[in-house]
Amino acid sequence: MLKRLNTTKLISIAVLSAVLFGCGTTPAPIKPAVTQVSLVSASLQPAEYLALAAKSNNQEVQNRYALLAAHAFINDGDAGSANKALKSIEKSLVQKPELLAEHKYLTARVLELTSTYDHALAELDYPSRWKLADWQMVAFYQFKARLYQHIKQPIEQVRQLSLLSSYLPASQASEVNDSIWRILQPMHEQTLLTFSQDSSSPVFAGWLQLAYIAKHYAIDPNQLVQHLGDWQQVNPTHPAAIKLPTDLEKALNVKPYNPKNIAVLLPLSGTRATLASTVKQGIMSRYLVNPDDSVSINFFDTAKGAQAAYQAAINSGAEFVIGPLLQSEVEQLQQPVSTSEPKSAQSPQSDASVQRVPQLYLNHIENFIPDDNQFYFALSPANEARDAAKKLFDDGITMPLLLASNNTVGHRMADSFNQVWTELTQQPAEVHFYDAGDQMKVTVQKSLGVIDSKERIARIKALLGNDIEADFRSRRDIDAIYMISGNRDLPLLKPFIDVNFSVFADPVPLYTSSRSRVEGSSRETAQELNNLNISDIPWLLQSSKETQLVEDLWPSWSYSQKRLYIMGYDALELVGKLAQMRALPGYQFSGRSGMLSVSPDGTVNRELSWGRYQRGNLRPQ
Repeated sequence: MLKRLNTTKLISIAVLSAVLFGCGTTPAPIKPAVTQVSLVSASLQPAEYLALAAKSNNQEVQNRYALLAAHAFINDGDAGSANKALKSIEKSLVQKPELLAEHKYLTARVLELTSTYDHALAELDYPSRWKLADWQMVAFYQFKARLYQHIKQPIEQVRQLSLLSSYLPASQASEVNDSIWRILQPMHEQTLLTFSQDSSSPVFAGWLQLAYIAKHYAIDPNQLVQHLGDWQQVNPTHPAAIKLPTDLEKALNVKPYNPKNIAVLLPLSGTRATLASTVKQGIMSRYLVNPDDSVSINFFDTAKGAQAAYQAAINSGAEFVIGPLLQSEVEQLQQPVSTSEPKSAQSPQSDASVQRVPQLYLNHIENFIPDDNQFYFALSPANEARDAAKKLFDDGITMPLLLASNNTVGHRMADSFNQVWTELTQQPAEVHFYDAGDQMKVTVQKSLGVIDSKERIARIKALLGNDIEADFRSRRDIDAIYMISGNRDLPLLKPFIDVNFSVFADPVPLYTSSRSRVEGSSRETAQELNNLNISDIPWLLQSSKETQLVEDLWPSWSYSQKRLYIMGYDALELVGKLAQMRALPGYQFSGRSGMLSVSPDGTVNRELSWGRYQRGNLRPQ
């Protein structure tokens, strides 16, 4: 969005001045009619415009100064005074499209200040017969785009921006086009495909078609180039046909990884071997789906040191490395490869190891230097909490309450949730940390205001006698609860919340993370979890032949082990896609562990699926 257009509209005043006054020898220009008071911007104080309106005997001039006063009030954030100024001329407004449009525009701006966005959009119903100056159309489309952004309708936001760009100079149109592309990047393919058939707005439809092509064919450069060429032939005058978005141009020049020798670094012995075996089984399961005799996968044990395992993999001719798994091992490999032994004793490949081959780490670390060929794929509780903050925001939640376990994981997840929530709303969420045992119930009652309510009831009974009948009240200002707990705490925490909502308040939606998912829960326990929303990898939210096969082969596996199995499966699946996913940050791959994308720093992001307990069963949403 062009922020400078928010309160000051575009017009080429400098060019107009040059035309009128460019020749010093010509006679002085005739002064414009007094009614031509420009509405382009409101640079004076509201009181000055109101004074000018009061001095004029011309109704149109009075209208114009009143509109400018309202505009100035809006610039100051004074919705009440702006509305009063607009109401004062409503019945006397001269019936000219320029004035009628400005009155509607400013009325909608007032509604925006009071956060009544739907009413503001309804106000912007300019009749098609109105012929308005470019500056008014710029303000109109830009404002509508901002309103659709407010109400989270990105498709309509793109529609308005695509109309806006045709009224702007090339440099500013390019800025708007970049905004359009950024908005389109996170959208799912089916959404893009559905709206790309809109024949009423060719430029808008062209943007969606281009975004679909970029997303659908991102992993196959040859097909991507072919379909882009076809699109450009059909849309030769489209802004993006004249200049492709920067990251799309970059993606066209990126070659996908196509390794024939893949090394996997895992702790195959020692205390972590059981954990690593699930990842290994996932990798091999993916390989056996479509075995390729030209591709070899070799496993290297990190139990005696990640550096040594990495060096052994390189010496064996590895062209791509998956792993290691443990965070401490990832940190080891962030250090330079050891070359302490005499150079004559090193193999020829050792010298090449300074330039690392492409690598997909199976964990993440806080501080790292991004490298074009290094990627980080982690099943991180903190990332899951960040994902949950976006989910609650998208669900329209405004005042969430967090109940988090008072331990390292609980604090880290709460901090991650709050970081995203504050970015989205400019306000932190309320967090209460609970300790296990009896303190859990106390924390729930305190956070819901139940303890304060019971204390007030006790004071009243002390004054008026115990015959007084009263029931506690829980607070009504929160509209959701996000529980950050382990699976042993949840069967207690959720019922505590249920019984501490008073009969005077409607229960709020409850959310939790995959860490809370109860293992092998009984029917009775599952009934206690009814109406709870839980995030998890999509593969674990819906039964299939594949999930049943894994259950039959490894019946003792926990949910955590199954998630690691799927992590290994997706890791091998990602190898040939990572380069393009990084070049196109909006490109998403629908993996078994979530909707996956890659940030410019190489982090693989996971958008989890959500399920809901209903009638004792967890059903995908």
